Amino acid sequence: MFANFTSNETDDSKKTNLDTLETLGCDYQLIDTEEKRSKIIQKLLTSKILSLDTETTGTEPMDAELVGISFSIEENQAFYVPVPSERDEALKIVNEFRPVYENEDSLKIGQNIKYDMIVLQNYGVEVKGSLFDTMIAHYVLQPELRHGMDYLAEIYLHYQTIHIDELIGPRGKNQKNMRDLSPKDVYRYACEDADVTLKLKNVLEKELKANDAERLFYDIEMPLVPVLVNIERNGVLLDTEALKQSSAHFTAQMQNIEQEIYQLAKESFNIASPKQVGEILFDKLKIVEKAKKTKTGQYITSEEVLESLRHKHPIVEKILEHRGLKKLLGTYIDALPQLINPRTGRVHTSFNQTVTSTGRLSSSNPNLQNIPIRDENGKEIRKAFIPDEGSLFFSADYSQIELRIMAHLSEDKNMIDAFLSNYDIHAATAAKIYNIDLKEVGSDMRRKAKTANFGIIYGISVFGLAERMNVDRKEAKELIDGYFETYPGVKAYMDKSIQIAREKGYVETIFHRKRFLPDINSRNAVVRGYAERNAINAPIQGSAADIIKVAMARIYKRFRTEGIQAKMILQVHDELNFSVPINEKERVEEIVIEEMENAYRMHVPLKADCGWGKNWLEAH
Repeated sequence: MFANFTSNETDDSKKTNLDTLETLGCDYQLIDTEEKRSKIIQKLLTSKILSLDTETTGTEPMDAELVGISFSIEENQAFYVPVPSERDEALKIVNEFRPVYENEDSLKIGQNIKYDMIVLQNYGVEVKGSLFDTMIAHYVLQPELRHGMDYLAEIYLHYQTIHIDELIGPRGKNQKNMRDLSPKDVYRYACEDADVTLKLKNVLEKELKANDAERLFYDIEMPLVPVLVNIERNGVLLDTEALKQSSAHFTAQMQNIEQEIYQLAKESFNIASPKQVGEILFDKLKIVEKAKKTKTGQYITSEEVLESLRHKHPIVEKILEHRGLKKLLGTYIDALPQLINPRTGRVHTSFNQTVTSTGRLSSSNPNLQNIPIRDENGKEIRKAFIPDEGSLFFSADYSQIELRIMAHLSEDKNMIDAFLSNYDIHAATAAKIYNIDLKEVGSDMRRKAKTANFGIIYGISVFGLAERMNVDRKEAKELIDGYFETYPGVKAYMDKSIQIAREKGYVETIFHRKRFLPDINSRNAVVRGYAERNAINAPIQGSAADIIKVAMARIYKRFRTEGIQAKMILQVHDELNFSVPINEKERVEEIVIEEMENAYRMHVPLKADCGWGKNWLEAH
């Protein structure tokens, strides 16, 4: 369980009266001969449940090698099977356990089971049957808390686990590898992982039932796990030549901007130093009279501060531009080629199901959710994502899904009518607010209505809207008032959401995903305001996240049952991306759009747009 350890989550635990392996006296067995393996396999095959875990050489599942596998089918008993480093020998042992892993009739239980599934697939074994992930079960119940096994064992089992660093030492260059230890040193730790996971499942399944979270867990989160295993293993191809060209182009652009900044400042300085930037802007150029400072007296030059000062002096815009390019180069253009897996020739991002409190997936190594989509520079990155040879890049994304969910949740007649009539929702909003015919709506009116549409579902204030639209507060207030007159159901929904949050302490998505808002009754107006905005937005954003998860699982299932060769390779917010053999073009588009648009039935239809190309940019 190398992938999900959280060492020393509570240093004080040694002083408490928690149970440990010593006090419980469990039956943990080291299975280190062929004869013992044969016996255990027969025992495991008769069980309807199987708690499983893997010990590996690292935390990246695509690179990790198996050191051992452990199993538990009843509490306080578990088995550990060492796996040798020699590949053929390792495959022989893993293959002996294939019938256990691929038994469709047993429920497979794991803590971050996606990791174990990817590692086992690298050895040619697919984990089959229903799944129960204890980490995800706890996430569904308590999205804001930690979900590591050591922590869960203390909270739910009053038990202190053997921490990983007791075996391999603290993090750092001298930390050992699981492979460096003898099986005799590892087996109790590995058995405990499988046993504790089984015990947690027995507690958490009752909690899911008590909290009305079973549908969310069993129908949405668990079917998504094999889909993410598939996407992560598929990986995505990169055009490294295109990235190299982009790197040279952006580096040159950065150097030009640097010179422009120095000319505006009439001196050269370190643009990467917040201290020096502050001194130039506020001491030398005096772009504002009273600049914000930190407690230590240094000027604050965060992105937020600079954005608000953008119109004060041309140098500010240039500094922001420089920072944007530097971030783009460091985070993506120069970093992505370094993340290509030498064995597969692809980048394999990890999708995290238990990180965001809204229910959205996040991704890491690399984080592909934050690629700037709309600006020109972001397009350079998307150009480098390419399909397999002989395939096309296919992108499908939900059109205005959050506004459609708002129409559904608020049941606002005008908003529902606009969507049912297939109007451009932003133009329709502008026509209503300004009391004019749809045909008379100009581009500026539509832009303002669009800002209002998206701003208001995030609970934006008059001040916030005025700033975002670059208009005075009077016009922003008129716009918001006009908006609520146009869509009275939306105003009622917003008020009701805040009221529900005050009474219950949480709000819910359409699939009953809870977002807890402990600050909703805070006396601090700023803190309370933030919670109120979340009360309005969390059901919308969370419902959108749930809907795309349903669509992903259904598309994956259709591909498998129909023998489709196309591969799902990325999910970014409301968008799904695929590498599609040319001969499957029509069929794949049909399946993807059908499943996305039918993932959930609302008062207004879900709509998915799509595109094709030689790369991600062309397709979207």
